Amino acid sequence: MECRAAASAMVAASSPSFLSPICSPTGSFSSSPPPGTIVSPCAACKILRRRCVDKCVLAPYFPPSEPLKFTIAHRIFGASNIIKLLQELPETQRADAVNSMVYEANARLRDPVYGCAGAICQLQKQISELQAELAKSHAEILNMQCQNANLRQFIYQENCPQEQPNENSPFFFDESILGAAWEPLWT
Repeated sequence: MECRAAASAMVAASSPSFLSPICSPTGSFSSSPPPGTIVSPCAACKILRRRCVDKCVLAPYFPPSEPLKFTIAHRIFGASNIIKLLQELPETQRADAVNSMVYEANARLRDPVYGCAGAICQLQKQISELQAELAKSHAEILNMQCQNANLRQFIYQENCPQEQPNENSPFFFDESILGAAWEPLWT
């Protein structure tokens, strides 16, 4: 057990990701690795088990700290297709393209048949249901306002039986102007 702990400590100390300040012969410290030190490859090159070059197309979008991001996109689109797509796009659009590919790949893993289209259809259905519910609520509000106006007219007529309401009265309610409003909007 102690051998394993000692071996893992030695591997951690010699790993390329372990960078400590290096003392130069002049006595000043620098944080840059010495010329022979290997910098950690991007997540894509790690997963593809290839050497990560300085101008790797995938390195800015798949950092070594996020290997799952490339793994998901690689499963659905394939590494060569991702590289081709990124090379065809201007650099300003590449980050958005990678985010879109990762989102589409996640959706495709959750729903292999429909992917993002399934999520869009579900959201559109939810929107139409909420719009119908909103229309129903508006109709109920209009119905309650009409009932309230009728009640005011009735109370006014009960309190003042000798006067007939005229059209200039704020409590006068003419049913002919409502027309279809009295008809139910839903079945």
